[in-house]
Amino acid sequence: MKNILIILCFITGLNTTFANDGWLNILKEGGNNKGIKCTQAIQNAIEKASKNGGGTIFFPAGEYLTGALTLRSNITIHLDSGALLKFSENFDDFLPYVEMRYEGIVMKSFQPLFYAKDVQNITITGRGVIDGQGKAWWNEVYRIETAKEPLPPTKYQTMWEEQNKGLYTEPYYKRTVDKKFFRPSFFQAYNCKNILIEGVTFQNSPFWTINPEFCDNVTVTGISIFNPHSPNTDGINPSSCTNVHISNCHISVGDDCITIKSGRDGDGRKYGKATENVTITNCTMLSGHGGVVIGSEMSGGIKKITISNCVFDGTDRGIRIKSARGRGGVVEDIRVDNIVMKNIKEEAIVLSLFYDKGTQVEPVTEKTPIFRNIHMSNITASNVNKAGQILGITEMPIQNITFSNINMDGKEGFTVSTATDVEFHDVKVNATVGSSFKISDSKNIILDNVGSSTAIKGVPVIKLENVSNALINNNFPFNPTDIFIEADGKDTKNIFLKNNVLNNVTTKIKKGASLDKKAITE
Repeated sequence: MKNILIILCFITGLNTTFANDGWLNILKEGGNNKGIKCTQAIQNAIEKASKNGGGTIFFPAGEYLTGALTLRSNITIHLDSGALLKFSENFDDFLPYVEMRYEGIVMKSFQPLFYAKDVQNITITGRGVIDGQGKAWWNEVYRIETAKEPLPPTKYQTMWEEQNKGLYTEPYYKRTVDKKFFRPSFFQAYNCKNILIEGVTFQNSPFWTINPEFCDNVTVTGISIFNPHSPNTDGINPSSCTNVHISNCHISVGDDCITIKSGRDGDGRKYGKATENVTITNCTMLSGHGGVVIGSEMSGGIKKITISNCVFDGTDRGIRIKSARGRGGVVEDIRVDNIVMKNIKEEAIVLSLFYDKGTQVEPVTEKTPIFRNIHMSNITASNVNKAGQILGITEMPIQNITFSNINMDGKEGFTVSTATDVEFHDVKVNATVGSSFKISDSKNIILDNVGSSTAIKGVPVIKLENVSNALINNNFPFNPTDIFIEADGKDTKNIFLKNNVLNNVTTKIKKGASLDKKAITE
């Protein structure tokens, strides 16, 4: 009997230890699940766990209301199924201002809903829902933007001005800065390590949703993000981060679904922190301006990125890489593979150095953006407005781009302008308006087994203007084709046609008036 009592006491003690060891049920820490604001109870539980070396703040089923929360090292926020954590609509609950990054500019502004700075090992997990109640923030932006005459400053605008004296931004960004009102991200970790966000659903973000800044080893997996039509409510935006893993996510938002960034203009170059070593896989994207986007804030550079096994259905664009003169930064070593797109309102693929401001040719400096070593393969797209666009700048053409095993049905085809070392291998573009491949002011081009099954009478499948050093080979149009190639431009030269079977083509080459007679070799 004595031995049995000892064993029972031991088991009871063990159960008590397990029940209390690192797990803090918020309902036992002064919180409530009745929708009554309990910010302090939640923050106190975080601090209590942190003091003990870390732990898990557990939210059972029910509705919770809170203001901004500050995460510490070794803290897990766990929302059980049926738990709904709402954030306050009162802007005062996101004070005082903290150091944060807004659209690539480091400043002081509202505390992000979940905020972490200089910590490690932070986790948000579970099957619950987290609601940012962003409508109040969106409405304030709309109020400021739509005013027909100057408005008296709010206390938040006055605070922002007082705490950001000396903040410099480029003149083109003045319209945004003049608002002096910068909404907080849903989750922003700043200079942190070892971040895991898994399983939960985020909705109604005030601004960007998942936004690690200057972080290392970030994993976002199995989450859902739902933001309605709303301003700048991107899904997942790692910025100046290394070793980022994004997988198995479902995203439908008011702006870009996933965007990779690294700082804006001089401020981004000052920190000089690239985003690199990023994997994005097994995600579905519905509503959004872009499926996966790189830029436009990429002044610190973006390197070594893989994007694979994703579906974009209904986004404005699919893969979009964007920047502009003055931004600087190098985007390189990008791989995109196994992508399915449908119902794309603009371009399925776009690489553009003409985003977001007017532009004039400039000397090459640290302000010159560079796109190079970007490779895309195994992409299927239907019902797209335009298959793709590559648009470089004179002083820095887009370099070393390949497209392989691609099939697209849409209104317009690919256009390439001011680029070098661009290759298309096994690419079929069925366009209903214009040429499938329109290339201008570019050099070192390969068009290998390309074509269209919907060739248009009087319209060339391939149109070249001021193109030099091009190989067009291994092409066999299966269907009757009126014009296969049209070439023009006084700078067009060294165009070689090899191993092509053009029996189904009426006019193999249509030569423009300014084309040199020796420009094309068959």
